[in-house]
Amino acid sequence: MELRQIQYFIEVAKLEHVTEASYALHVSQSAVSRQIFKLESELGVDLFIHEGRKVKLTPIGRLFLSHMEHLMKVIDNAQQEISEFLDPERGTVRIGFPSSLAAQMIPTVVSGFREKYPLVHFQLQHGSYKELVEWVAKGDMNLAIMGPVPHEAQIKSEVLFEENFVALLPAGHPLANQTSVKLSDLKDDSFVLFPEGFVLRDMVVKACSNLGFQPKVTFEGDDLDAIKGLVSSGLGLTVLPEIALSEHIASTIVTLPVVEPRVTRDVGVIIPANRELPPTEKLFYDFLKEISPMFGLQKNE
Repeated sequence: MELRQIQYFIEVAKLEHVTEASYALHVSQSAVSRQIFKLESELGVDLFIHEGRKVKLTPIGRLFLSHMEHLMKVIDNAQQEISEFLDPERGTVRIGFPSSLAAQMIPTVVSGFREKYPLVHFQLQHGSYKELVEWVAKGDMNLAIMGPVPHEAQIKSEVLFEENFVALLPAGHPLANQTSVKLSDLKDDSFVLFPEGFVLRDMVVKACSNLGFQPKVTFEGDDLDAIKGLVSSGLGLTVLPEIALSEHIASTIVTLPVVEPRVTRDVGVIIPANRELPPTEKLFYDFLKEISPMFGLQKNE
């Protein structure tokens, strides 16, 4: 079994088409077909079912694909670690992050790190809360910055800082001229929140429930800009982590600290519990811990 055969097999399985796979691999269709035939002959099983011009994995093909994808991941990680061992300052950092950290934190930490290590490459991947935990646990990536910080067996969590939630009110709201707002003062208002299942929605709903009311959610959006746009149009108010806001807030929105109770979340980084970080990502991990006080209120000890 050759590495080339595995690469061709994975590409055909992904595209379900030999010709399209050959285009993606920049080789001839006959070369792809020949390597797949050799691989099936060596294994003694059919990996694909042919359906006209398309192909589908057989049950044993799906099982084989799972193992081969894991194998390629191991090979890629090994190559990365060897390369970075020779020169950690020229390696690659892969980071996962949620949308709430995309506006300020991610650009700041990446640019700050690049000032110290200008030859390091970055691969940035946006994901949901659940996806980020799964990616790190399964080995799709080694680093994710997120909040609140999860605590699970397969990952190691490091809290970097704590941040406040703030209320975003339409400029014409009766409370817009105050210097702060109590969460209980908003119980009769219409809320604009993320859809059910989003952790930021869950945190706001829990904070309201602790005060004895359920927020009246009249609009939902899975995009921060969309949520702020709805607030700007006077269709409701929202409560968001402070760092999720960009520096430029529309003049039709008033941002007020939430007090009594203060709603907060911790923000941190997760890494695998059972794998060592490659040298370049270890540099970045240490850098995150070093600069974390510049972002939040205080580090939770």
